[in-house]
Amino acid sequence: MAFLGSLVLILIATTLAGQLSTRVGIPAVLGQLLVGIVIGPAMLGWVTTTTFVHDTAEIGVIILMFLAGIESDVGLLKRYLKPSVLVAALGILLPVVMTAGVALAFGLSAMESIFIGVLFSATSVSISVAVMKELGVLSGKGGATILGAAVVDDVVAVVLLSIMVSVMGTQSAHAMPLALSFVLQILYFAGTFVVVRYVAPIMARLGKRLALPVGPTLMAMILCLGMAYVADLVGLSAVVGAFFAGIAIGQTSVRHEVNRSIEPIGYAVFIPVFFVSIGLNMRFSGFVAQLAFIVVMSLVAIISKMLGAGAGAKLAKFSNGEAAFVGAGMVSRGEMALIIAQVGYQAHLIATGTYSALITVIIITTIVAPFLLKVTAKHLQNQSV
Repeated sequence: MAFLGSLVLILIATTLAGQLSTRVGIPAVLGQLLVGIVIGPAMLGWVTTTTFVHDTAEIGVIILMFLAGIESDVGLLKRYLKPSVLVAALGILLPVVMTAGVALAFGLSAMESIFIGVLFSATSVSISVAVMKELGVLSGKGGATILGAAVVDDVVAVVLLSIMVSVMGTQSAHAMPLALSFVLQILYFAGTFVVVRYVAPIMARLGKRLALPVGPTLMAMILCLGMAYVADLVGLSAVVGAFFAGIAIGQTSVRHEVNRSIEPIGYAVFIPVFFVSIGLNMRFSGFVAQLAFIVVMSLVAIISKMLGAGAGAKLAKFSNGEAAFVGAGMVSRGEMALIIAQVGYQAHLIATGTYSALITVIIITTIVAPFLLKVTAKHLQNQSV
């Protein structure tokens, strides 16, 4: 039962860190991320990434994105579809070119450099979602654009990774052919329309009729976990499935009941473990030897995503403040980049030393993102007053 001790320690530490962070005026998420570094292998070594921690964190990010989907304004998402595509396109192109260029400048091979470009094209919007919820800006114009762009970003990053592994990597015997994976992903997105339009309302009505006090919530979680699982099967991120499941439930009459039921347990147990799990990946071994690479790559990864996504927002006629806010919301690489790094390492696209340095860069971008988002959100709110 050692996992219970780890869970208790994580919850105590994240509670204290969240409280302290809020008191000093920084996002609570940031304090919880730093907790993972402090109590993890990088410093104290009290908690490691066990199967229990990993799986609990996976459920945490799925619940977080499901709640984001429930709270999303579908009308806004549709209205800002074009800006989302522009933000995603330039937010992918600039990081690919700039981070790959930095890798080449540091003497890495062409294959490693291209992979690093793909790696830093990704966006992990789950951290940004938590910060935007905390700041009360998730449902606005910028929040809708960030959510839409992140979904596009996710799909493109997965496709680029699949192509790289197929062409240059060492594939496992169970790897799905690229063409089949692409077809299944298209079918998945087509299926989400059916789920939103027909399946979710049917499940909501069925949940109301169940002789259980949590019938609607139970049916909503079945839909959430089911769509996340199928998304993972076809090569997409599970958070994409969870987000669309949230949108589907958000269009039904049980959205408020489901949100009230799931949010407390999510933020009380699963979501804090997810934030801590990001910090647990941090290591300081070999840090000094790779310091120049880590510093330069971190700066370029942050700046390129902010400039690229921000330029996309400007092309969509957003104000300077709105463009900066959207750019900041796309900076975090989080779990999406960690997954891509792991896949690339297993496919022998990057060397061990490079892999460790990249994990550090991913953690740095994830820690910096909440700061940037809060600063740009505050600036934007001051402009609108």
